[in-house]
Amino acid sequence: MTDELAFRREAAAEYDHAFSHVSAHFVPFLLRAARLAPRQRVLDVATGTGIAAEAAMDVIGREGSVVATDISPEMIEKARQRLGRTPGASAIVEDGQALSFPDESFDTVLCHLGLMFFPDPARGLSEFHRVLRPGGWAAASVTTSPERSYNGTISLAVARHLPSAAAAIAHRFSLGDEGRLRSLLEGAGFRDVDISTEAYRFTLPSFDAYFGPFERGGGSS
Repeated sequence: MTDELAFRREAAAEYDHAFSHVSAHFVPFLLRAARLAPRQRVLDVATGTGIAAEAAMDVIGREGSVVATDISPEMIEKARQRLGRTPGASAIVEDGQALSFPDESFDTVLCHLGLMFFPDPARGLSEFHRVLRPGGWAAASVTTSPERSYNGTISLAVARHLPSAAAAIAHRFSLGDEGRLRSLLEGAGFRDVDISTEAYRFTLPSFDAYFGPFERGGGSS
C-alpha cells in the first residue's frame, strides 16, 4: 500500500510536466463535441489535474459551474490548485463508476482521456447518462490504437517484455474500436451518438515525433 500511495503521489506530481502538453491539444475537440454553452452546469469526470475543467470554465463563463472529479485524491489536490481561484469551479474525489450526484444534475458531462482507464467503462457511461439532464450532452475522449498513439510504441514494448502489464495496456486501448465505443454509449442510453478521430503530431523530449490520434464520442441524453 505504501508503494501504491507513493506511485500515486508521483504520478500526480509529474502529470502536468509529462502529459499535459499532449492531452491539452485535444481538449478543444472534446468541448466542441460536448456542445458547451454559457451558464451550463458541467461535470468533468476523471479530471486528472483539471485541464479540461479549466478550459470548460472559459466557455461557460462566470454564470456557469464546473465540478471536477477524480478517484485519486492526489490528482484532485492538483486540480484544486489549478481551479482554486476560478469562480464556479470545484474539485472533489469521486468514483466515476459510482457518482454520488442526484439524477439529472448536469447539463454536460466531460471525460477527457479517462474512460479507457475505468475497470468497467459501461458502468461509467451509465453513470454519466444518469446524472445528465434530458437533452444534455456527454463527451469522452479516448486513445485509439497503440500504433497511432504518441506513446504507443513504448506501451507495446512494455507489453512484450512485461507480460503482467499486457492486459492493462490492452484495456487502455480497447475503446479505440469505434464499434465498441458506439455500442457502449448506446447501451448506456445515449442517442445521437457521434464519433470522430482527431490527429496531432507531437515532438516530445527525448523522442522522435509520434502521431497521437484520439477518438471522441458523445451523445445526447
